[in-house]
Amino acid sequence: MSWSYLTLYAVLGVCFSMLALSLQYKHLLNVLLCLEGAMMCLFLMLYSLDYMSLGTFSALIFITLSVCEASLGLAVLVSLIRSYGNDYVHSFSSQKC
Repeated sequence: MSWSYLTLYAVLGVCFSMLALSLQYKHLLNVLLCLEGAMMCLFLMLYSLDYMSLGTFSALIFITLSVCEASLGLAVLVSLIRSYGNDYVHSFSSQKC
């Protein structure tokens, strides 16, 4: 498999992930899964392009940051379900404190 095909698959994955994010934003868990899919496709794109040639160290930093983002998102999801009782995005309001 050529690197150009891998880059094309990564770009299509990011586009489809953003399309799914814009179409299915009813539940917060769907939003988090779409964002995680976009992060994995961006990681694949970073791996396939390798234009900075920083090697494995930058890839490990990026994957660590995406894992931290996923765990933070799940913690926010659990906190919101405990306080609101559901994970519907339309029920969240910035006016409530």
